Amino acid sequence: MPALKLLVADDHEIVRKGLRAIVESAHECEVVGEATDGRQAVTMAKELNPDIVVLDLAMPSLNGLEATRQILKNRPQTKVLILTMHETDPLIRQVLDAGARGYILKTDAGRDLVSAIEALRRNKTFFTSRVAQMILDGFLKGDPKPVDNQPAGGRLTARQREIVQLLAEGKSSKEVAVALGLSVKTAETHRANIMRKLDCHSVSEVVRYAIRNKIIEA
Repeated sequence: MPALKLLVADDHEIVRKGLRAIVESAHECEVVGEATDGRQAVTMAKELNPDIVVLDLAMPSLNGLEATRQILKNRPQTKVLILTMHETDPLIRQVLDAGARGYILKTDAGRDLVSAIEALRRNKTFFTSRVAQMILDGFLKGDPKPVDNQPAGGRLTARQREIVQLLAEGKSSKEVAVALGLSVKTAETHRANIMRKLDCHSVSEVVRYAIRNKIIEA
């Protein structure tokens, strides 16, 4: 059987090195690349064609949810395993909706990472035990999907969520334009439309919105 190719994405070098060490201790697994933010993860997934992407949820430039959506849009056969410090029910639902096949806590990575990779290799899903129980409880109760916190302006598009994250991280319109390959005028138009849609009147309000909706971490 050919070696399983993995891409590891986390903005902390020590975490990436730890994940690489765990993965490479397993037979028939090879880490073909390490990404330091979500946007780089999307690019590297397109270039390296990994079988599995181990993806931190909270990353700069492009968060794990948006990166998952873009990776799977470009390469649907790739399987995404989310790694995070958080286990809230709404967040788990968002991860599943984005198309990830696994969800483990960083605190459980030493114990669960290899098992999760093996499960995804066999076209199964894998969730840390507490997360799996939360999912089961939610389905058994028939809980509806929570209404998100977005205002009456409506749901943001994927491109608008990307721009919200960049603005919340302090990027100027010019920096947004460079990051996304847009003209400055187009970036400014997007910014104005987003501010109007969210009824935000300052960047600080955009930051609060991004934190509240888990686009960035506080």
